[in-house]
Amino acid sequence: MMSETAQGTEENVMTIDDAKAPTGDHGITARDLDIYYGDFLAVRKVNMAIEPRSITALIGPSGCGKSTFLRSLNRMHEVIPRARVDGTVLLDGEDIYGPGVDPVVIRRKIGMVFQRPNPFPTMSIAENVLAGMRLNAKRLSRSAADDIVEKSLRGANLWDEVKNRLDQPGSGLSGGQQQRLCIARAIAVEPEVLLMDEPCSALDPISTMAVESLMLELKSDYTIVIVTHNMQQAARVSDRTAFFNIDGTGQPGYVVEMDATEKIFSNPSQQATSDYVTGRFG
Repeated sequence: MMSETAQGTEENVMTIDDAKAPTGDHGITARDLDIYYGDFLAVRKVNMAIEPRSITALIGPSGCGKSTFLRSLNRMHEVIPRARVDGTVLLDGEDIYGPGVDPVVIRRKIGMVFQRPNPFPTMSIAENVLAGMRLNAKRLSRSAADDIVEKSLRGANLWDEVKNRLDQPGSGLSGGQQQRLCIARAIAVEPEVLLMDEPCSALDPISTMAVESLMLELKSDYTIVIVTHNMQQAARVSDRTAFFNIDGTGQPGYVVEMDATEKIFSNPSQQATSDYVTGRFG
C-alpha cells in the first residue's frame, strides 16, 4: 500500500501554466495530454515544456506512464491498436497530432532509442547506420553514404572502435557498442529530438558511463528526453526532471511536478516527490 504522502490529487497535477512553450528551436510542449489504450486512460492531463537542446529525465514508479508518455511524443504510441491521445503536443509550435500531419515525418524529426539495443541482426554496422535513410527511400551515392556512416558513428563516439569492421554484423558488437550503434542510426536521419527509453538498463556500468557521456555531448545538438529508473543517472545527466506518479493499480499516471533536476533531488515542492527520490516508495 502506498504511503499517504505518496498519494496524488487533482490539485497537484501540473497545469497549462506550467507548460509555456519553450523558446528556441526543437522544444516540445504537451498541453492537457490524455493518453488512452482503448477506453483505458493510462496518463492524464500532462502539461509539460521540454526545453530545446537540453536533457529532460522522466522518473517515477513502474506503471506510472513514463514510457507511454515518451512514445506519445513521436506518435509511436498510436501504432498500438486502439491507442490514442487527446490534447496537444507541439514541436517548434506545431501540433504533431494536427490534421494531415504525417507520423512518419514526425518520427524522422523525433527519433527513438529503446531499452534494449536492437541493431538489425542481418545488417552490417554500416548498413545499420543507413537503415533509417533507406527506409525513407532516400537514394544515396556511395560517397554520401560513407560520409553519413562516418559522421553518425563519430557522433555516437563509436567510429574509432568500428571503423575497420564496418562490413561486419552490428549484432557482433558488445551491448554498449550496440546501443551506441542504435544512437548512430537514430541521428543519421538528422532528427531534432532524441527520445531514450531506459537506454542503459541492459548495460554494464562501463557501457552506461559511455552512453551517459554521449548524451551530455549530444545535447548541444539535440533535445533529449530520457526515461530512467536510475535516480543517480537522472541526477548525473539531466537538466530538468519530471516526476510521474500513480495513485493505484488501474488508475492513470500523471505528472506531480517538474523542475530543475537539482531542485527535484534536493528540495522538491511535493512530498510525494521527496518520498520517491529518497527511496520511501517506488
